[in-house]
Amino acid sequence: MKIMFSLLPADFKIPVIIVQHISARSENQWIHLLNAKSNLVVKEADEKEKIEPGFVYIAPPNYHLLIEKNKTLSLTVEERVNYARPSIDVLFESAAEAYKEKLIGVILTGANNDGTNGLKRIQECGGLTIVQDPATAESAYMPASAIAANQPDFILPLTEIIELLINKNHNYK
Repeated sequence: MKIMFSLLPADFKIPVIIVQHISARSENQWIHLLNAKSNLVVKEADEKEKIEPGFVYIAPPNYHLLIEKNKTLSLTVEERVNYARPSIDVLFESAAEAYKEKLIGVILTGANNDGTNGLKRIQECGGLTIVQDPATAESAYMPASAIAANQPDFILPLTEIIELLINKNHNYK
């Protein structure tokens, strides 16, 4: 993930919202490391925070992160989904409803099938879906699950995902 943030340009306008499966007791200390490598502002998501361009929002440990229809962030401690809290499916499903065809959903490396159902919802709402090529993932299970259950728009190695996002950034409004 450090590579991704170091390659996104300072004028990257597309807000980035991330769910990473981390321990409920984690301190999210790696946000400081990502900020040091990033041209964007990396921060832990806050309740009712307005989503802004140039920011990377990361789900806090032990909270699901949702996107409200008014494009603000929401946190909840509802039941785990796919053994995870935060869950990628929860984020993707709510974001698909809020952003519809303007949403870009990306699945990277991971060890369970979280994100597979959410990616389907993004497709149903007309959004763009991108999955890391499992052969290039540290853990291939999550991208392989997303590919098997969906027909993503793109299956790419991480560096090509970044290039695609930078190209999409030029058309972002």
